[in-house]
Amino acid sequence: MRNWVEFIAFSVVRFVILLLPLRLAQFLGTCLGAAAYALLGSRKRVALENLRNAFPNESRERLEEIARGAFRNYGITMMEFLWFPRLTDKRLASLVKINNPELLSEGHARGKGMIMLSGHFGNWELIAFGVASMCKLPFTIIVQTQSNARINTAINGLRSLRGNKVIPMGISVREIIKTIDNRGIIAIAPDQSGPMEGAFVDFFGQNVATHQGPAAFALRSGAAMQMGFMIRQIDGTYNVQLEEIPFGDLHDHSEESVRILTQRHTALLERYIRDYPDHWLWMHRRWKHTWESVQKERQPVNG
Repeated sequence: MRNWVEFIAFSVVRFVILLLPLRLAQFLGTCLGAAAYALLGSRKRVALENLRNAFPNESRERLEEIARGAFRNYGITMMEFLWFPRLTDKRLASLVKINNPELLSEGHARGKGMIMLSGHFGNWELIAFGVASMCKLPFTIIVQTQSNARINTAINGLRSLRGNKVIPMGISVREIIKTIDNRGIIAIAPDQSGPMEGAFVDFFGQNVATHQGPAAFALRSGAAMQMGFMIRQIDGTYNVQLEEIPFGDLHDHSEESVRILTQRHTALLERYIRDYPDHWLWMHRRWKHTWESVQKERQPVNG
């Protein structure tokens, strides 16, 4: 019963959003994000704790300002996502500008497949949707499965409207290999907390567990690795900047090479977050597994 209620509520919201002009839907997202910041105390506390980890020298007022902006960004992202069915080619071109689309074309032309990274930054749903469509190069997106199966199907349907393919994260390895072997493009946002067995790399001054899969796949296959960042403009449009992550100096796929490449794309993400801190999803426990906390957990209990 609960799943049906959730799905009906989701469907009603989606129907209403599709009736609105895009600018009004974005404004509604801003309002919903601001309301969530005021009402969701636990997520607000997580965001502020993360911000203190990242920016220990900033004032409380500045951290609260960034957190409010991050909640608003999340609200806008969700409303724009629900608006996907109305994004015609013309409307998409007016909403999204890719500063250097030739980089994606050049990487794909090398013929070894591609690993396209992003973070939960800007509108991470729109960057995969928009860049793939505008560059005429469909992505295979690695996604988390939602607990409500009907909502999960609806969300993945929106992601796939313009030819992208969706693969659940839990069963993705074989499909990733197959896609890369077929010169396809894998898209993934590996910026959330990794498992304790993952690579530990520096992120805002702390060694944190980070997903190492993208680096491992790139090193084993030779697939080009790039990262995209979607910057929201004052008028509600976006500029997309693509960045190459070089690894030609790493001549094997050893554990150390994987760690080095993971550090490179994590450092690039950190640079953009520092430039646009309100664009990132601070509400996730990114510092859940630090090197120090994991070592403490692994220490034997005396007595």
